[in-house]
Parts: sequence; structure tokens; C-alpha cells
Amino acid sequence: MEFYKKINENQPIQYLIGIGTIILVSLLSYLFIDIIGYQVVALILLLAVSILAMFFEIYPIVTVAVLSALIWNFFFIQPQYTFKISTPEDALFFLMYFMIAVMNAVFTTKIRKAEAATRKRKERGKTLELYNTMLNSLSHELKTPIAAIIGSVDTLKENSVKLSQQNKNELYSEIEIAGNRLNRQVKNLLNMSRLESDSIQLQLNWYDINELIHGVIQVNKPDSANHKILFKPGDDLPLFRLDAALVEQILHNILHNALQYTPTRSLIEIEVSHTSLDCVIEIADNGKGFPEDTLDRVFDKFYRLPNSAIGGTGLGLSIALGFARAHNGTIQLKNRPSGGAIFTIRIPAAMTDPKRYQNE
Repeated sequence: MEFYKKINENQPIQYLIGIGTIILVSLLSYLFIDIIGYQVVALILLLAVSILAMFFEIYPIVTVAVLSALIWNFFFIQPQYTFKISTPEDALFFLMYFMIAVMNAVFTTKIRKAEAATRKRKERGKTLELYNTMLNSLSHELKTPIAAIIGSVDTLKENSVKLSQQNKNELYSEIEIAGNRLNRQVKNLLNMSRLESDSIQLQLNWYDINELIHGVIQVNKPDSANHKILFKPGDDLPLFRLDAALVEQILHNILHNALQYTPTRSLIEIEVSHTSLDCVIEIADNGKGFPEDTLDRVFDKFYRLPNSAIGGTGLGLSIALGFARAHNGTIQLKNRPSGGAIFTIRIPAAMTDPKRYQNE
């Protein structure tokens, strides 16, 4: 793709490739002229011009079309090795070839430009729709915690003497929750920016996956008061060589999503295993699951389930998938037969035995 892009942006290379292609096709046709005849050679040259017109700009293609007509006249039409044409039929045939070759080159390139312009309009429309979605999501997600912070601060300033310590603690707690919510949204936007700019450089090191998961559970503890998180550490797990910050963000986003969207008192189970190549983490819940027609869309940027009562920008799962792919990994989502959903995260990683690693 990169090679084609360079050719498409470099007309001198297009001239060289086009002229070289026509000369090569003419040479091969010349070797078999006694078998195929000069009329078939015209069709072969027209096919070559048509194929080149699908990729090159108009001026190189017109040049190639004219060159193919001259070569066909000089080497294949009687009398050979001259630009004279002995019969009216051949003259008419040559004129038709010349017109068809040039018109084909012009029209094909114009069609390509029209298609490119249509694609750009569609992409521009999708981009505008995406930005509108983002702005609508952010206006709600940022406005709500900002209003909570401002309201709590105003109450503390105006009624500091009248408020009891319990009331003050509640207001401080609201400020903290709103601040964490703002921080989470800003972090999501920064992470999405990193993914789209393709600026992620993995910082690989050896980690105990059990410790990473315990850390993520602790971070999400304030949101898990009405849920039960069940995680049984694997004592026989090896150490994995991965980017801990990215893996923690993957786990955090999926776990936070489960805590936000499952009913109160839902059970969230986390299991870790491994194959010879991958670290495998499963995060399952016993909630309502996902509508089957949304399973392929939940990882799209800014996508939120229809009629969702919970706020959010729809970036968390998209970022999780992006960070998994940065490790050449995958995330699969399925509904459980017993109810709820299960996310299966596979991260290709080097691994070693913990005891051996400690000795080293």
C-alpha cells in the first residue's frame, strides 16, 4: 500500500512504469505475432492501457496510449517498420484504436477522480458525524461533573459555618467523585489520541499478572461497593513480558464498563490462564449481557448502547481494543448462555517461570 502511494504521488515513476509496461507487452506480442495476428495485439495493448489507467494520472496515461498506438502502427501494421498504412481498412482500424486508447485513458482517470471525490465527501461526512457524536458525549460527560464540583464548592463557601462535618464530608466526596470522572474522560481522550496518531511504543518488562489485576481492582473499589468482584490469583502462573500500563488500562476499562452497566449486586469474575504464546484474561459478569446485534459495534469509537441510562463517551472499550492490538493481541466479547457477558483478552507475551526469574 505504501509502495502504491509513492507511485501514485510520483508522475515521473508513472511515466517510466507505463512506458516500460507497453514496451514489454509489445515485445512479447511481437514474438507471437504469427500466431495471434496484429488485430489481437491491438486488443492486448488496449487492455494494458486500461489497466494502467486504473492507477496512474491522466498525463502519463495519455502518453502511454499514444505510444501504444505508434508502436502498434510501426511494428505490427503492414508495411512494418514504417508509419505508413497500406489499406483503408487498416487506416480506419488504427484511427479507431488511437481514439479508443486515448478516450479510455481520459475517461478512466476522470472516473477515478470522481470516485476519489465521492469517497472524500463520504469520509468528511463520517468525520463530521463522529465529531458531533464526540461533542455531544463530551458536553454531557464534562458538564455533569463540572456542575457537581462548582455546586459543591459554592455550598462549602456560602455555608461553611452552618454545615455539619458530615455534610462537608459528603460534599468533599462529591467533588472527589466528579474530579475522578473528569480525570477518566480526559485520560480516555488522551489515550484515543495516542492510538489515532500511532505513537504508542511498548515498554515491555516482566510482570506478575496477579499483581496487575489486584491493582486494577483496588482502583475500581469505590465503584464496586454494590457489586462483587471475584478473582482467584493463579499461584502457578509465569511472569509475562508486557507493557503494564497498557494492560492495566485494558483491564480497568473493561472492569469499569462491567461495574457501570451491570445491575446492582452483580457478580464479576476474573480468571487468568495462559497458552504457550498468550496471556489469557477473562472478565465475566452475570448481568443482562449485550443485544446480539451490538456485539460487533461495542468496540467502535463513541458507540453507546441504545437507550443506555448510564453516561459515558463510548471510548473505554475502543481504547481497550486498541491497546490490545498494540500488543498484537485481541479482545473477544460473547454473551454467556447463563446470562451476562464475557470478555476474553489474549495478549501475546514472552513468559518465564517465577522461581527461575527470581534466581536470574
